[in-house]
Amino acid sequence: MTFNELHRSVLKAKKDGTPLPGGLTDKEQHQLDCLLHPDDHPIVWKIGDCGCEDGKCAAACTFAALEIKDGQVTFNAEKCTGCAKCIEACQNQNLTFSRDSVKALEMLKEEGHPVYALMAPAFIGQFGEAATPAKVRSALKQIGFAGMIEVAAFADILTLKEALEFHHNMERPGAFQLTSCCCPVWIKLIRKDFGKIVEHLPASVSPMIACGRIAKELHKGCRTIFVGPCLAKKAEAKEPELAGAIDCVLTFEELNYLFEVFQVDFSVLEEEVKEHSASAGRLYARTGGVSHAVMECVRGIDSDCQVDPVYANGVANCKKLLEDILNGKAHGNFFEGMACEGGCVGGPKRVIPPEQGKKLVDAYAAHAPYRTPAENPYVIDLIHRLGFFTIEEFLKNSTILTRSL
Repeated sequence: MTFNELHRSVLKAKKDGTPLPGGLTDKEQHQLDCLLHPDDHPIVWKIGDCGCEDGKCAAACTFAALEIKDGQVTFNAEKCTGCAKCIEACQNQNLTFSRDSVKALEMLKEEGHPVYALMAPAFIGQFGEAATPAKVRSALKQIGFAGMIEVAAFADILTLKEALEFHHNMERPGAFQLTSCCCPVWIKLIRKDFGKIVEHLPASVSPMIACGRIAKELHKGCRTIFVGPCLAKKAEAKEPELAGAIDCVLTFEELNYLFEVFQVDFSVLEEEVKEHSASAGRLYARTGGVSHAVMECVRGIDSDCQVDPVYANGVANCKKLLEDILNGKAHGNFFEGMACEGGCVGGPKRVIPPEQGKKLVDAYAAHAPYRTPAENPYVIDLIHRLGFFTIEEFLKNSTILTRSL
């Protein structure tokens, strides 16, 4: 039995309440334990014996999270960011990303705790042509979720925060700002290797963490499951200063497995339309989206304040950009980095090609009913429900958007 076959059979057994697969080999039993107890294992799983001699998997890791001794791979979970480069480099296909779909299914079956799907902005088109945003919302409710929350709405809120901070920071001569909004690999890279410029990184959390924290504040006792194309989000959710906001992280691929197990037919689902996000937040899914969103907001604050953005995608390009900033060779005042080629639409666990994902995201942003976060009534309503009268009051006095609560 292949690992993917075992994964699907376990999901079906858990859904139907039937016995788990039996008669497994030692290798399959280890894989089963990983599926049933993902939190007891690192976010990169070794699913087969490996007599690695070339060490390409370890060499691909920017963060030295892998070590090879006597041909065997060992992991340092604290160093691993989930960039997935080692999985891509493993020629023997003995490494894979952690699966949390069994854990998610068990959460959905638990009574007394509504579970919300926090959907990453890159979700457009990931589940097939018939899976419109409104039908994805219906499909999630069909399999047991209490509802779907678009993380793009919380990207809107963080855009406002970064824009206000940028406007304040630019009062100093020669100032520049590193975006802190999206990519956990970008943040880890700065904190690990570029401490001399880390002070230019705002203390903001990512939209995923902001969404999880606010959902739990407004829906007491709820559970939160983030869904996106990124393995690194699994590591981010477990960081000590961020833990608790997100109960589980699924990739688009994992959610697709759940849709298959529940035999979801998007063609017959009703559309449940809810427009929660502005164009700005939706663009976070692709390279340059954060820069564009912040630039639009800064223009609304002060038309004389100029944003000169520079952005990079891919770990090597991000590292090169940070080296240029450190050495005074980068020209710009707002720097954005995403570890995946093309941004989140190029995440390792996307379902559709990055180019197609970018086109769909751009179209979704273009059709947003609101262009900037300041125009988004859902953002205003959220702030009021949290006990604040204005956006400025919320951003100034709330700690829910910062890394340390």
